[in-house]
Order: sequence, then structure tokens, then C-alpha cells
Amino acid sequence: MPTKRLTLAAALVSVLFASGPVLASPSVTNVAPATASVGPQLLTQASAFSPAAMLAQSAAPAYAEIAGVKEKSTVAKNSAKSSSAADQDGSDDQNSATANLQNISDVRKALIGLAMNLRDIRYVRGGRDPSTGFDCSGFVRYVFAHAIGMQLPTNSASQFLSGLKVARADMKPGDLVFFRTHGKRNISHVGIYISNGQFIHSPTTGQSVQVSSLDEAYWAKHFAGAKRPEAIAMVDHHG
Repeated sequence: MPTKRLTLAAALVSVLFASGPVLASPSVTNVAPATASVGPQLLTQASAFSPAAMLAQSAAPAYAEIAGVKEKSTVAKNSAKSSSAADQDGSDDQNSATANLQNISDVRKALIGLAMNLRDIRYVRGGRDPSTGFDCSGFVRYVFAHAIGMQLPTNSASQFLSGLKVARADMKPGDLVFFRTHGKRNISHVGIYISNGQFIHSPTTGQSVQVSSLDEAYWAKHFAGAKRPEAIAMVDHHG
């Protein structure tokens, strides 16, 4: 009987020891695989959660907006530069036109200045130099050659043909005024227009270079018209 009890007790202990690992194993096996399976997933999620990446993503729209503003600003600046360049070009064109106007003004002043300095030089038929005297065409030719370096034809008739017609109301300083003093057909006298109906010329034998008025009866009667030398007309047109 004791032997049977001992055997039964040993069997019971064996069963308990055998059932212990079986009962314990589910908790171990349940935890370990769970940890093994969940761990990598959590690590993967953790690696996916990157503060730098999120900051980059959150900053991206703002950067794009800033970049857009910068781009617009750059375009605006470029447009402004282009506009400024166009304005500068327009400003340059205007300055060039002003320079041309100044140039033609200087040309006219030079012509009148030299002509006025030659007053009282006596009239000499065929004269072309102040040391000997002037006739009308020689006086005009000398003034244009020495004031502005322009060579005019040698006599009043050819000077009349080479110029561009100017209405009396549009005459300017330096234009040439012509007269028919020997009949109604041929040009026979020339002078240089000053302003306000006055002109300077070398009139005739016994007189000298002087200023006269187109309103004087004699000159009004014989006035044939005004001409502008072509070179001056071109500069005046472009100015």
C-alpha cells in the first residue's frame, strides 16, 4: 500500500511538473511572438516618424510660397529693369533730340555771330574776303564756310536753287533771303536772315555789310523768298 501511494504521489508530481511548462508556455509563447512581431512594426513606424521630415513637409508650402514671392519679385525687378531700360532708351532718345536741337541752335548762333562781326566791311563786286570786301553772295558764302564749314555755291542764283523753300512765317536765323533786284525773273541778291524780319547782307557799291528789314519798301518789293541750305534743313529735321 505505501508503495502504491508513493507511486501515485510520484506520478502526480510528474504530472504537475509536466503540466507546469505547458501552462507557462502559452504566456511565454504569446508574449515572445507578440514582442517579436510588434517590435519590428513599431521600429518601422518609429523610423517613419521623422521630425525633420515633418518639418520639411510643413515648411515646403511656406518655402514654395516664399519662392513664388521671390520669383514674382524677381520678375517684377526684371520688368522694372526692362521698363527702366526702356525709359532709359526713351530718356536717351530725348537727350539725343535735345542735343540735336542744341546743335542746330549753336549752328544758327554761329552763323549770325560771324555775320554780325563782319558789319561795315565794304561792298566789292566779286569780293569774297573781309580783307578786300564782299559782294552779296561772297559775304554769305564766307560766313557759312568760316562759321560752320559749309560750302555754298558761288553766286546768289545757284544758292537759291540749292536751298529748300521756307515760308516767310517759318524763317529762322541763318536761313537765306533772296531778292530780284534786276527784273522779275532772275535772283540777283542774297542775305542772311536774323530774326523779326531783319537780315544782314552786303547790299551794293558804296555801302557796307549792314542789317536791313524785309519790311522796308525796297526790299519788300523785290523779295523773292527764303531758302534753307539743305545741310541745315537735314539737321533741323532730325532735331
